[in-house]
Amino acid sequence: MWERIFERLVRSIVVDGTLRITLPSGRRFAAGSGAPEVAATIHDEATVRRILANPDLATAEGYMDGRLTLENDDLRGFLGMVLTNMRKGHRHWSQDAQIAIGRHLRRFSQFNPMDRARKNVAHHYDLSSDLYDLFLDEDRQYSCAYFRSDNDTLEQAQLQKKRHIARKLQLEPGMRVLDIGCGWGGMALTLAEEFGVEVLGVTLSTEQHAMATKRARDRDLSDRVAFRLQDYRAIPETFDRIVSVGMFEHVGQPHYDEYFGKVRDMLAPDGVALIHTIGRSNPPGITSPFIAKYIFPGGYLPALSEMSAAIERQELVSTDIEVWRLHYAKTLNHWERRFAAGWETAKALYDTRFCRMWKYYLVVSEMSFVHGAQVVFQAQLTRRNDAVPITRDYMYPDGLA
Repeated sequence: MWERIFERLVRSIVVDGTLRITLPSGRRFAAGSGAPEVAATIHDEATVRRILANPDLATAEGYMDGRLTLENDDLRGFLGMVLTNMRKGHRHWSQDAQIAIGRHLRRFSQFNPMDRARKNVAHHYDLSSDLYDLFLDEDRQYSCAYFRSDNDTLEQAQLQKKRHIARKLQLEPGMRVLDIGCGWGGMALTLAEEFGVEVLGVTLSTEQHAMATKRARDRDLSDRVAFRLQDYRAIPETFDRIVSVGMFEHVGQPHYDEYFGKVRDMLAPDGVALIHTIGRSNPPGITSPFIAKYIFPGGYLPALSEMSAAIERQELVSTDIEVWRLHYAKTLNHWERRFAAGWETAKALYDTRFCRMWKYYLVVSEMSFVHGAQVVFQAQLTRRNDAVPITRDYMYPDGLA
């Protein structure tokens, strides 16, 4: 009985492309038609039932546990096919019901007061330093890179990202800059070295704080760059510039007004803020249950409508909104290939299940930018509408786009 119900679910999702499935009983069926073709095997009935109850989470867990396997381990092909069909509206009614329920519950699932926010950050960012060494660039930029060319290395693209953001901030020597969610310190150190500003970086990760502080000390920048283990909501100072890269995804929709209100309060009257975040090009939704459970608890990717409404309510001026589309797909592809090359090292740090989970996370994220609705928003914000020039020429006076 379960296999028949499962077959109906798969056929309602996969219409374009062909997914061939071998079930625990040995029975086989094909859903959809045409290219590409992907073959999957489910090895036990419990996994079939779990997928029926929660397709997103149980499919990921089945892959992590080896209870769902793919011919040639074609995870990109499998997830690309599923996401392509879902973007076209091919979904089972149970998925729509899950989204509707999730929207009603997100005030609770994304409620991130200071103590809970710290725990959520530790879940992901306090993992072994050796793990991040496997796949990030030398500067440990754990956010979308900016590719001017398909031939750019990951290191080049990450440096281009930092400099692109710096141009939007219109930095001048001696300015005080706040970096909200500073990671391992790469952005703060680059801004201080290349633009002569003073930077305060804040993070909730003890591992990131320790490494960022050491990096500043090792590069003789401790007089211009400081790092605090502190929630942005507890910062009492004001700043000429505020930058935040890859942190807004952790704020949670119930806290958007609180976040932008605090940005406004910390920003000098003629100051400029640049908020860089993953977002969605479709209407508000929910966080993937797999991502929420295993990768970023409490996280949520905003629709532009949600961000903009909160920005407006907090009386900030949106002076520039830029949307990056496939840059993060390229970034994630670099990360996954580097992680694959270091698989045995990662397995020694954790175990095979962790490695399969991490691969699933990187690949499903990449495919969400290629075939889904994920994009990156860069919002330049001010308190006054004359705080930045009225054209974009100042960003690239040498004519580079």
